[in-house]
Amino acid sequence: MENLDFITIGIFTLGILLAGVSFSKSGKNMKSFFAAGGQVPWWISGLSLFMGFFSAGTFVVWGSIAYSYGWVAITIQSAMCLAGFGVGFFIAPRWRATGVMTAAEYISRRLGVKVQKMYTYLFLLISMFTTGSFLYPVAKIVEVSTGFPLQGCILLLGGISILYVTVGGLWAVVVTDVLQFVILTAAVLIVVPLSFREVGGVSAFIEKVPEGFLSLFNDEYSVLFIIAFCFYNLFFLGGNWSYVQRYTTVKNKKDARKVGWLFGALYLVSPLLWMLPPMIYRIINPELSGLADEGAYLLMCKQALPTGLLGLMLGGMIFATASSLNGTLNISAGVFTNDIYRRIFPFTAEGKLMKIARFSTIGFGILAIVVALLIPLMGGIVNVVISVAALTGVPLYLPIIWTLFSKRQTAVSVMTATLVSLGLNAIFKFITPYTCGFSFTRAEEMATGVVFPIIILLCWEVYAFIKGIEDPNHQACRLIEKHTEEQEEKTADNSQSLRVIGIGIGASGFLIMVLGVMADSGQLLVCSIGSVLIAVGGFCMRKAKKYKKTGL
Repeated sequence: MENLDFITIGIFTLGILLAGVSFSKSGKNMKSFFAAGGQVPWWISGLSLFMGFFSAGTFVVWGSIAYSYGWVAITIQSAMCLAGFGVGFFIAPRWRATGVMTAAEYISRRLGVKVQKMYTYLFLLISMFTTGSFLYPVAKIVEVSTGFPLQGCILLLGGISILYVTVGGLWAVVVTDVLQFVILTAAVLIVVPLSFREVGGVSAFIEKVPEGFLSLFNDEYSVLFIIAFCFYNLFFLGGNWSYVQRYTTVKNKKDARKVGWLFGALYLVSPLLWMLPPMIYRIINPELSGLADEGAYLLMCKQALPTGLLGLMLGGMIFATASSLNGTLNISAGVFTNDIYRRIFPFTAEGKLMKIARFSTIGFGILAIVVALLIPLMGGIVNVVISVAALTGVPLYLPIIWTLFSKRQTAVSVMTATLVSLGLNAIFKFITPYTCGFSFTRAEEMATGVVFPIIILLCWEVYAFIKGIEDPNHQACRLIEKHTEEQEEKTADNSQSLRVIGIGIGASGFLIMVLGVMADSGQLLVCSIGSVLIAVGGFCMRKAKKYKKTGL
């Protein structure tokens, strides 16, 4: 990397920090800090959901798979499109109707405090691994690009995320997510055509790929894996507590639907753009092996992009990938403060609660840093992300989603489904391979993680129907939902978020145009994208000014 690349990264880092810190005054109470006052525009929430979901290692985890296996990485990611539409049609509006600030709050109402405590502790335990798995890819990207030590990258980037999430709360998370989406999209639209140029164009790429590289499936990522992965993503996207936050913080159920639909629409087109660079790099350098293939994406960028534009791509990837960490930090701190600390000390003043919220954000950030430092000892990021997903995703989230629709599920049935499924998954993952030599393939591991809780919940549903069992808490929750629907149409002043987004997009466009003028190739492409961003930024700022005056 050249000095200009480091300058570009520094400018992006400063810009993201300023954008996040600009919302320091918005986090005056629990609802504003953890739920943004319940008035996040649906398109901001949808883009934030997209960034938080796709960036949990897209460039490192799925980039590694794209380099090694080819088109199957696009097939895997395209499964998330169906999950997004499913969540938009069915699950997101039901979450918004509950009127809760966190998923833990809903569990307490619907299933009782004991169940809420169990799920809270499980969520926070698993979050330590997921936040670490979000931080590690960011640091890996920086290490590959700059040559800086991996441990130092983890410490630096973890500290940056902790800073602006602690100061700005959820508003800082969702607004910076939008800026990261715009910057990263611009960077990818530049790197893809320049990468094809390195191998002589699209037709030359197709001629040079290894046999089976463009196949939709392979032995490890089979049709069974993809089907199970679709269901897994439906339940994970619909039930993960940090994603639930995106549905509960918009204005009404209609907007909650739009959040899911926007996510699905983006995943119709994005997997192809995201996965092409590491696939192209396989043609340029087929010799990467072991954990080295985790850096294929950045290696392609280093070869294809001129000076300065590599810093643009790296800056976008750093903060886009960090968005998953930021969202999980915010919701983990929210769960701890709202659903653990406030239950133990119910008469705590709002000011002290806000101090606890910020200190707990710092604490969970430090835990994420520790886990990220340990990931190389766990077999690499691909093994950690996919195994944790298969073992815990559906057992932890599906039973709670089920209660949004069923009046027959009780505290006993839900806890049984979760604990039995987690136990069985753990046995087949950690015990049977070493005691009797039996282990699941990756597809079987994902499928069983989905099937176990479904079978248990269906069996209880049939039993409860025959016995006429209904959970009395369900009716109480329905009454709260009706009251929430009557309060849906409140409006709020979101002009600050639009103004910050507009300034950030416009400034990014200007920087990209400057880099385009200085580039030794691809000037027209880069300058065109920069000019589009300047226009979009100006539109957002005009919209913010109008919104401030009229509220429309």
